[in-house]
Amino acid sequence: MRQSVSGRNAGLLIYQAGYTLVELLVVMALGTILLSIAVPPMTEMLNTQRSNAASSTFLASLNLARVEAIKRNARVVVCKSAAGLSCELTGGWDQGRIMFHDANNNAALDADEQLIERFGAMPEGLSLTGNTQVANYVSYSASGSAKLMSGAFQAGTFTLCVAAVPGANVQQIVLSSTGRARSKKGVATDCQ
Repeated sequence: MRQSVSGRNAGLLIYQAGYTLVELLVVMALGTILLSIAVPPMTEMLNTQRSNAASSTFLASLNLARVEAIKRNARVVVCKSAAGLSCELTGGWDQGRIMFHDANNNAALDADEQLIERFGAMPEGLSLTGNTQVANYVSYSASGSAKLMSGAFQAGTFTLCVAAVPGANVQQIVLSSTGRARSKKGVATDCQ
């Protein structure tokens, strides 16, 4: 926009800079489009990181229980526990868990047994379930092998799913009868 100036500065043109409403609306529309493109990958990345962190933490708790059993030369159990006071038979492993020295070999925390560690619930939106053999507890013998209360070997698979995106970022923790736990990538059908 040009303006003429009269008087002493006659002949000089002064320009006023600014943006029109149309220009501002175009910039806002472009910004919205760019954000809509960037948000889904960012959400997927965050879900992947949450899933990986939860899987690693759970795997570390199993490894710690195995080491404790060998160190104590006694049975150590990890079980589901929402309140951190006793073992639960309902719900998933995502509600929290406890680790304790199981002196009487019954996979239940009794008053005279030592609680070794208490683990809180996983972040909201994650679910962790175990198949039949590891649905409620994992028990390590003094040798570090995984054993059921009956004395039979215990092996199974835990599946970690992101609830917001079914089938995405599936992690599995596989427990062998020797007590060794490892993680692997799961597939979408593992969460159904």
